[in-house]
Amino acid sequence: MLILAAVLALYLAFNLGANDVANAMGTSVGAKAITLGQAIVLAGILEFSGAVLLGHEVSNRLVNGIVDPMAWSADLQPWLWAMLSVLLTAGLWLNAATVFGLPVSASHTVVGALAGVGLVAAGPEVVNWPVLQQISLAWVVTPLVSGAIAAIFYAGVRQWILMQEQPIIALREWIPWLAVLLFAVFGAIVFPALGNTPLARLPIPEHDLWLGLGAVGAFVLTRTTLALNPGAESSTPASLSRRGSGSGQFVDPLEKMFGRFQVVSACFVAFAHGANDVGNAVAPMGAIAYFLNTGALPGDHFEMPLWILVLGGLGIVLGLAILGKRVIATVGENIIALQPSSGFCAEMATATTVLMASRLGLPVSTSHALVGAVVGVGWVKLRDWRAMELGTLRAIALTWVVTIPAAGAIAAILFLLGQWVFQVLLT
Repeated sequence: MLILAAVLALYLAFNLGANDVANAMGTSVGAKAITLGQAIVLAGILEFSGAVLLGHEVSNRLVNGIVDPMAWSADLQPWLWAMLSVLLTAGLWLNAATVFGLPVSASHTVVGALAGVGLVAAGPEVVNWPVLQQISLAWVVTPLVSGAIAAIFYAGVRQWILMQEQPIIALREWIPWLAVLLFAVFGAIVFPALGNTPLARLPIPEHDLWLGLGAVGAFVLTRTTLALNPGAESSTPASLSRRGSGSGQFVDPLEKMFGRFQVVSACFVAFAHGANDVGNAVAPMGAIAYFLNTGALPGDHFEMPLWILVLGGLGIVLGLAILGKRVIATVGENIIALQPSSGFCAEMATATTVLMASRLGLPVSTSHALVGAVVGVGWVKLRDWRAMELGTLRAIALTWVVTIPAAGAIAAILFLLGQWVFQVLLT
């Protein structure tokens, strides 16, 4: 049973990497600020770090918050089949969406599958409807919040940097402030959550720790960006629309400088995704492993085993490397054309939104946050909804709406089928 659960969890993590991690890195790869190979390496490291440091809060919410595990105490065999059905359902749904290049939510899929098996296995009373409503509301609000943050941020970048007569000089003046903002947002949300790490045991006040590390990071990013672009002021504004032909590298020195910021923001998005969605993917696997080791259902103090997080990280990297290109193309290229400046704003908004949700223990969707951010940037950039790829947006929105009921129905069917096969084998 443990081997079967591990295989299904690896399959789910593989498809999570192909879909959710791919869309998290989509703006950076689409804007040519980072290559696919670099995205795979960075995503693997940062997804794992985010899952280990912050992923346990979301995992606990999914394992114990959607369906009451104590409702299964009379007969635990259906509970095991339910968890296996959830893993298989989420893997199949993410796989199908990836084939069509549509960014869907692992959170949607896992929560919908949990509710579906809970309904058919133990009745509607075992489903925690208030928690489900709270999570669903967060999913609705997520793209709106992320889109608003991205729109405000890009409007400021456009006004104070891109539209200036000397945009290179303006950017060099703003680089230290952008670096401080980048690390401040990340540090203020993440470092307070490091209560169980060696950093928390240092004889340094918590706020001084993250402020100090953020200041060092901002200084290094500022110095690196300025040092690698000497003489950029001599570039003319006319060069701002040029791209390298065929090489995939930016000739425009302004966008080249923004590209370094986008790489850092892409790392933060990967960390945010690991903190939120990896916990979603491996939560049923962790619950199964806990039961098989202890003979009891996971309680309020359930902790995700480290080897399961490693398994999830391995599957994510493989999925991104093998199937990630389809979703990267959808998010990075098929909604609006992105450059590092606009991609940086979209990723900053995504990281801010998802990391805040992780601190609250809400399993929101990175897909929703990123697509909302891209649309917010697109509205400021184009000032016309019709200039965006509305067909792509409609397909994405339809997939979002269908995901929860479809996952619930598929999981229920797989659960009932598994129960029937089990009874046949017994007889």
